[in-house]
Amino acid sequence: MSESIYIEELGSKAKAVAPILANCGTVIKNNVLSEIAKRLIQNAKVIIEENKKDIENARKNGKSEAFIDRLSLDEKRIAGIAKGVEQVAALPDPIGKVLGGQTLPNGLTVVKKSVPMGVIGIIYESRPNVTVDATALCFKAGSAVILRGGSDAINSNKTFVSLMRGAMKSVGVSEDCVQLVEDTSHDVVNAMMRLNKYIDLLIPRGGKRLIHNVIENATVPVIQTGEGNCHVFVDESADLDMAVNIVNNAKTQRPSVCNAIESILVHEKIAADFFKKLDEVWKGKVAIIGDEVTSANIKVEKLADDEDYATEFQELKLSSKVVSGIDEAIEHINKFGTGHSECIVTKSLENAERFQNEIDAAAVYVNASTRFTDGFEFGLGAEIGISTQKLHARGPMGLSEITSYKYLINGSGQIRG
Repeated sequence: MSESIYIEELGSKAKAVAPILANCGTVIKNNVLSEIAKRLIQNAKVIIEENKKDIENARKNGKSEAFIDRLSLDEKRIAGIAKGVEQVAALPDPIGKVLGGQTLPNGLTVVKKSVPMGVIGIIYESRPNVTVDATALCFKAGSAVILRGGSDAINSNKTFVSLMRGAMKSVGVSEDCVQLVEDTSHDVVNAMMRLNKYIDLLIPRGGKRLIHNVIENATVPVIQTGEGNCHVFVDESADLDMAVNIVNNAKTQRPSVCNAIESILVHEKIAADFFKKLDEVWKGKVAIIGDEVTSANIKVEKLADDEDYATEFQELKLSSKVVSGIDEAIEHINKFGTGHSECIVTKSLENAERFQNEIDAAAVYVNASTRFTDGFEFGLGAEIGISTQKLHARGPMGLSEITSYKYLINGSGQIRG
């Protein structure tokens, strides 16, 4: 079977079930999600055993520890994934909401109402949690989903999808509401990106290379997500203990994720004191690539250039620059940032407001870690991704961001003259 025929068969099944799912009531959808969460917990050992196969293959293929961390599942992570599904079930149904309306002078009534997107395709790398998160959100939002995960997580993904399809079947809902692209060849993913006849929206989740490949080659509408070259700017008036705590959390709590910071900017007047405190905490744990002033205050791996400042390391490494003030910090972030999450640590209300007004990013923080840019933390339930673009969604994408709307017009015989 050719790649195009294979992916078209998946698309055809998804398109066929989409209208049925669109008319599923909230109770049925929530029952399915509750059953999925239950089956994840009940089958945690099975999931972990299949995940071990993926980890073993990743190690054989020389993958980094950061990569393996993103790939790995244990009972705690599975419980967190199941909790995310339960939270999605508890959220209000986004479908069927009246978003606006009016009666026109000619007597026509126009109502704007939320509706499902239809069929959503997700192309992602080796984060098996995305398999469940994306399915839960798409399903609650009334859309069928086609999942194309990375080959490195294929055993984990197959297990997750099998459990979810079984949960749907047990509640009387078509299993084809979720389908996994089990052929992980590049030809298949290329065919999926051009499946306009069946897929209404495509969401890539992963590294820079994957995201840009989808953006540049897809004919299906795409939402850009995930690329996170995030910064913390430590202002002249910052509480240095707070600044060190925020930088430490934002870099080291989980360095492989997109809301971890990749760069710090430090005001020149407090640089020496800040780096002294930071060095006492890190003690060389994080590799620093910095400018000459940074290198005069703390050990650096090498002097930084523009390529370093533009890099999303996703490991215990970051770039550093000492700046003259907020103007230089804002200019640097808007040049090298990816529109994800940015932070200022400051006691100055004026600088805090300037930073939040002038930084071009989906999430702009004052005195808090960028690690909070997350659908769960924002109260959205599990997220389908973090959009770094401006149309039509921005930031953590929950239920409302993956719905569309239609206009319902009722008349009494009106015709246009």
